[in-house]
Amino acid sequence: MRLYTRTGDKGQTALIGGKASKDDIRVEAYGSIDETNSFVGLAVSYLDKELFKDIIEDLEKIQHELFDCGTELSNVSKKERAHELSKDIITYLEERMDILIDEAPELERFILPGGSEAAAALHVARTVARRAERQIVTLYNAVEEINPIPLKYMNRLSDYFFAAARIANARLKISDVEYERSARVFRGSNKKK
Repeated sequence: MRLYTRTGDKGQTALIGGKASKDDIRVEAYGSIDETNSFVGLAVSYLDKELFKDIIEDLEKIQHELFDCGTELSNVSKKERAHELSKDIITYLEERMDILIDEAPELERFILPGGSEAAAALHVARTVARRAERQIVTLYNAVEEINPIPLKYMNRLSDYFFAAARIANARLKISDVEYERSARVFRGSNKKK
């Protein structure tokens, strides 16, 4: 298998059912999804396999779902695909976040991204996911009839990464560092009563 095709030498790339300029917003959006996926892989490499078994399982599931979202955005054909995205992937993230939030230490103020290597990688994945989300919004505003699930998924995913980063630090007994000029922005307990 050759890795190079030479088809991109003039600034074009193949889509499912067409072509686009490499700086097209569609290409930018699924490119940021791919970048998010790479940071997820980096985060997994920093996680202890036993201590973070549940998070690693989530992240590996997420990596497949990110490929699915990228495929969805790169599809300009009218043909139905064998694997369609469903709302289940969003529901799963919400359920997992609820579990992680219950485990996390109390949070009242904004925190600085960082702590452990895994948490730092998850925070980078969070910010890249937010960029992808913004690019998908631009794509949705420019093109009609796009599946809304990738946008909703990327929105929830960035929140999941925040929760997972906090758990990475908590399980390693590394305290999150509060932003020193932050007001108290999170009111009440994050624990269910």
